[in-house]
Amino acid sequence: MVHVYEFMWRVLHVLLHIHRTFITLFRIRLRNWNGQLWSRALAALLVPIALSFPKQKKLVPAPGKRVGRRYRWGADGKSLEKLPDHIGLLIAEEEPRYTDIANLVVWCMAVGISYISVYDNHGVFRRNNSRLMEEILKQQQELLGLEGSKQHSVEFLSNGTDKQDHQVLSCQSVVKVLSPDDGKLRIVQAAQELCRAVEQMEKTAKDINVTVLDSLLRESKTTPDPDLVLKFGPVESTLGFLPWHIRLTEFISLPSHVDVSYEDLFSALQHYASCEQRLGK
Repeated sequence: MVHVYEFMWRVLHVLLHIHRTFITLFRIRLRNWNGQLWSRALAALLVPIALSFPKQKKLVPAPGKRVGRRYRWGADGKSLEKLPDHIGLLIAEEEPRYTDIANLVVWCMAVGISYISVYDNHGVFRRNNSRLMEEILKQQQELLGLEGSKQHSVEFLSNGTDKQDHQVLSCQSVVKVLSPDDGKLRIVQAAQELCRAVEQMEKTAKDINVTVLDSLLRESKTTPDPDLVLKFGPVESTLGFLPWHIRLTEFISLPSHVDVSYEDLFSALQHYASCEQRLGK
């Protein structure tokens, strides 16, 4: 019996050595096969990618995206019960952002507003009028595209007069840059003009009335009073914005013009469209 156990033990020992030998050979073959397979898979993956680089094109927005936005803005304007003919953008913040203001101007043009006035209490836009104009034209191209810019052309007025700093034919929107000089100071200047006229006997005291003063204060007979003024900033004041022209103007306050969105503007226009104006009654 002992011999039998010894024999079986030797047979198991031989089988174990044979098993180990086969496992070692299998691992060697598997390692070599895996290495070749990995190399082939890596080559199959990288070669098409490398070959595709010269054919890659720069991604640009689809032309239809601008067209879609343009038609959407126009449709939004037509959907409102009433749309301001003249809107004022009153910036009551220390550091105005030209791009954000230009975006607001272009959006106002796109929804169908004919007159847009830009005002700040420090006269920053008046002093940098050309920079603001350039930014508006740039954003007009960016937001509306070439075709949209032709359909929504713009005329710029400044310095409190109808002098044109820039004009595009077939003008549909007028942009005016205002400062405190166009507000209370203009009333003082008009009063001085009337006093001089009386002193020089060109007018009499009886000739002076509201109509005469009104004609002196109005920059243009063709420019209507603002229907709506959007005030941007925490200051609860009109800051001298055309006090003679805002008797019937609706004011809507927004926190800031910085990073303002089209949705913010359209929400304000919806609020204006739904409000009841009693026109002094």
